[in-house]
Amino acid sequence: MITKKQDKPIVAILTMHDNKRMFRGNQENFQEILETGARMGHLVYVVTVKDLDPGKTSVRGYSYNRSTKQWEPGYFPRPQVVYNRIPDRLDEHKPWVRSRIEELQQAKDITLYNPGFFNKWTLFQALKTSGKTRGLVPATKRLQNSGVLLKMLQSYPCLYLKPESGKAGKGIMKVNCSRRTPTSYRLNIQTNRKSAIFKTSNFNRLWSRIQRKTGSTPYIVQQGIELATNRNRPFDLRVLAQKNRRGIWRISGVGARLAGSRSITTHVPRGGSIEDPQKLLTNLFGAEMTDAHLQRVQGAALQIARQIESNANGIVGEMSMDLGIDRAGNLWFFEANAKPMKFDEPDIRKKSLERIFYFSSYLAEQQKD
Repeated sequence: MITKKQDKPIVAILTMHDNKRMFRGNQENFQEILETGARMGHLVYVVTVKDLDPGKTSVRGYSYNRSTKQWEPGYFPRPQVVYNRIPDRLDEHKPWVRSRIEELQQAKDITLYNPGFFNKWTLFQALKTSGKTRGLVPATKRLQNSGVLLKMLQSYPCLYLKPESGKAGKGIMKVNCSRRTPTSYRLNIQTNRKSAIFKTSNFNRLWSRIQRKTGSTPYIVQQGIELATNRNRPFDLRVLAQKNRRGIWRISGVGARLAGSRSITTHVPRGGSIEDPQKLLTNLFGAEMTDAHLQRVQGAALQIARQIESNANGIVGEMSMDLGIDRAGNLWFFEANAKPMKFDEPDIRKKSLERIFYFSSYLAEQQKD
C-alpha cells in the first residue's frame, strides 16, 4: 500500500469493473490522465464503483506500468478527489451505483465531480429558462406522439430526432418534408458511417417507420438548422469548457467537425472529420468576421456551461458542447456532453488533461476551508 505523503491531492478516476479487462472505459485515455497527473505531482489511480468505499482508509485500484505496458492492481490511500468517468449511462443509473455516488457526494473529506450524464430534454429546458441562453436553442419538443411530429413538420421542413440519452450521434434521424413532390417525406436513419433513406407520401407510414426505430427509447424532435458548409458538407464546432485552478469556467479549446459524405451528423465515429475552425470559418466569412464568430462562440459556451451547472445536482467541472453557425451567421446550441470524449487536437488535449488536476487541486483546497 502506498503511504507516501502527498503535497498534491490524491485523485481517483471512477469507472466500472470488468471481469475481462479489470475495468471499463477508454483505458488509453485513463493512461494519459495518470501520466499527466504524475508529472504534475499527483498520486492518481483508477478505481471502480465496487471497490471505492468512502468509509475505508485504503482502496483497491489500478495503476499503469509503463515498463510492462500493463495495468496492475494495488492498494492506494483514499482519494481526496474523485473524477467520474463511468462510461455507460445504464451503469450510472443502477441503484447501487447511484447510491455509491450519493455517498461520495456526502463524504466530508472526498469531493466527487461530474455527477453524471446529461439528459437532452432537461438540458434544453434548463437553457430556455435563462435569457442569456434561450435564443441559442432550436425549437425542441418531446416526441410523445405523432401529433407532435406533424405539428413540428408544419412549422419546420427539416427536423432532427434524437434519443434523450444518446451520445456520439447514435440513433439520430433526420426528417425532411417537401410539398413540391409526390414523395412528401424523406427519413434518414443514421447507421455507422452512412444513413438509410426511407421515402413516403403517407404520414402514417412515416410515423410507423419512426416508431419501429425508436421503440421504447425517449426521443426529442428538434428544428433542423441549415449549417454553414464546406465542400457542400455541413460542419459544427466542438467546444471544451473546463474549470481552472480557481474554480472558474474557461474554454480549453474549439475544434471543428465536418460531416461525412453520407452522414447526417458531424460525429467522427459516424464518418465526420476533424478540421481547423479558423480555416473553415475564414473561407466563408473572412478573417475579421471569423475572429468575431469565434469570440462569440466562446462567450456563449461559457454562458451555457454556467447555466447547465446551475441546474445540475452536484459539482460539474467540465463539459464539451456542439455549437453551430448557420449560413446567415447565427449561433446555435445542439448538445452538451458531461463526459467529454478525447479531443485529438494536441493543444486542446494537453490543456484538457492539465485542467483536470488544476481543478482537482482547487476542490481539495475547498475541503480545508
